[in-house]
Amino acid sequence: MRKIKRKKKNYIPDPKFNDSLVTRFVNHLMKNGKKGVAFRIFYNAIKKIDLIKNKEEKSALEIWKDGLKNVTPHVEVRSRRMGGSNIQIPVSISNNSKITKAMKLLVTCASSRNEKTMANKLAFEIWDAFKGQGEAVKRKENIHKMAEANKAFSHFRF
Repeated sequence: MRKIKRKKKNYIPDPKFNDSLVTRFVNHLMKNGKKGVAFRIFYNAIKKIDLIKNKEEKSALEIWKDGLKNVTPHVEVRSRRMGGSNIQIPVSISNNSKITKAMKLLVTCASSRNEKTMANKLAFEIWDAFKGQGEAVKRKENIHKMAEANKAFSHFRF
């Protein structure tokens, strides 16, 4: 085989919620190796979600997980050179890559919002993702539309 399979990375659970998915998200949120700052931003965003939600039975962490699930893409398009032109080929994504793409979508869309602090940006983006609206959900739907438009080329898989 040409490619070597990577080892699955084990993430240490975060101290507050004891969840390794939170640590993974904080790693995507982190800049310049400042993990403590990233944890503070995430925890403040979770507190903000607690204040935003009204009469919602779910906890803020469950709202974050549901928002992440709403942003998760199931297919993506990859370029392949065929006969002098580039063709976009829809390919299904592995579970690990789905989660990674969803986290990156949430973080990038949150950072582009017009709020005062990153914790507020992230909280409102997570809330919008939970409700099924917002920039991250639109980007996911755009990815799915591109894959649907290029469904005719799906037999050219890698």
